[in-house]
This record gives sequence, C-alpha cells and structure tokens, in this order.
Amino acid sequence: MRARRASRETDRDQEFETFVAGAAGRLLHTATLLTAEPPDDNPRARDLLVRCLAHTYASWDGAHGDDPYDRARLHLAIRFAHTSGPAPGPFGRARREPAGPLAGMTPSERLILVLRIHEGIAEEQTAALLGLPVERIRTVCERTVSRLLHPPPPAAPLRPAARAEAAT
Repeated sequence: MRARRASRETDRDQEFETFVAGAAGRLLHTATLLTAEPPDDNPRARDLLVRCLAHTYASWDGAHGDDPYDRARLHLAIRFAHTSGPAPGPFGRARREPAGPLAGMTPSERLILVLRIHEGIAEEQTAALLGLPVERIRTVCERTVSRLLHPPPPAAPLRPAARAEAAT
C-alpha cells in the first residue's frame, strides 16, 4: 500500500515538474507583463509565479481533465487582481513604479490587455473571470491597445523663462 502511494506521489511530482519545465517561462512572462516590471528585474512577477505554481501543485490531483496551464493562468490573474492595489510591498516597503510600455496603465487595464492580447482569452471568458460586462472588457482592451499603438507625444521641455516662472 505504501509503495503504491509513494509511486503515485512520484508520478505526480514528475508530471508537475514536466508542466513547470514547459509552462513556467510563459507564466513568468505573463506575470512580468502584469506587474509592468523589467524582465531582468521582476521580483513581484517572480513572487506571483511562485505562489501560482504552489497553488497549482497543491491542487494538481484535484482537476483531472482540466488544462493545468489554464488553471495556473487563472490563479495568476486572480492573485494579481487581488494584490495589485496601491498597498505597500512586503515588510512595508513601497513598491517600485511600473516601467515599460504598460507602465502608464492601471493594473486592471494591464490585466485585461494581457489576458485578451497576450494570452488570447476570449472577451466572454475574460469578462466572466473578472466579473465585468463584456462591453467593458471590449472598451478597455480597445482603449489600451490604441494607447500602445499611438502613445501621446512626450512633453516638450520647458524653456528657460518658463522654468524660472515655474520655480517661483
């Protein structure tokens, strides 16, 4: 009995390791897009990934027939949605401001954009996942894509006379 159980646990661990080998890179990229951190300095994205994979491992046997990548991505999105507010980072440290092309978006805009465009999830599924109307998902996605494709021009530098006036 013990040998059979140990064998099942070994098989389970090997299946999970195979899943992680194939999916962790894409899930990390998705998490990095969500957090808008630079790819080479992404501690929040890595934390999201670790928590996502821990949850996926804990429920590995519970969802036979489900796509483990879909479940992991779902958990990643939910965890991001619940932890992306203005609260300070761990141990009271302030979180860094996002950087890169997605930095000017709100966390919910990034979440919708990443799920729809990067992950290819249908509007209806994204709406159901986030508890929003399909029209809202469509509007936010169209607006964020438009801002990415047509960013506003950078602000012109102040002339010396205007700088002096602004300083007073």
